[in-house]
Amino acid sequence: MAKMKLVYSQSSPYTRKVMVVAHEAGLDGKIEKRPAMTTPVAPSAEVKKGNPLAKLPSLQAEGTSLYDSRVICAYLDSKNRRKKMYPASGKARWTALRQEALADGLLDAALLARYENSLRPGALRWPEWVDGQMAKIEGALDAMEKEAATLRGAPTIGHIAFGCALGYLDFRFPDIGWRARRRKLAKWYAAFSQRPSMQATLPPQG
Repeated sequence: MAKMKLVYSQSSPYTRKVMVVAHEAGLDGKIEKRPAMTTPVAPSAEVKKGNPLAKLPSLQAEGTSLYDSRVICAYLDSKNRRKKMYPASGKARWTALRQEALADGLLDAALLARYENSLRPGALRWPEWVDGQMAKIEGALDAMEKEAATLRGAPTIGHIAFGCALGYLDFRFPDIGWRARRRKLAKWYAAFSQRPSMQATLPPQG
């Protein structure tokens, strides 16, 4: 397999999801990583070459550019010779895909809240907008708590997406205390976050 090129940001939870999949599939050594910076108000020309939406990550593979993270993860799993992370069919497949969508929705809300507070000028910030995004996060966490007891066995894309979403909350929103009312989810995450793939993809500290 020709070496793939990933344009990424280490602090991006979507990049982390891609790299966790790559580690679980034994493909991390086949990916050349190219760091880049981009924001909604200062899009990077380099990032736009790989993704016209100017979002990270994007993956150069087989003569084309793949984006967003869901597409990249599915592509990497198609090259995976180990246990597949996308179940092939039936209830297990739709559960994993739904869980991925739930976790990605949490991340979408978290990023919108962060952008509002860190990129928008103070005089233009809309507290009710942030409250709305945080309500989405709380709703997603409550749904994840209800499923925590089912997160067993080899990791699926749903498990990985849950783990990366919770890791991002710890990274960017450490004060929300999501564990307090979600003990089953907290217990699951405490164990899942120790997987080598999760430890190898921690966001930058400090």
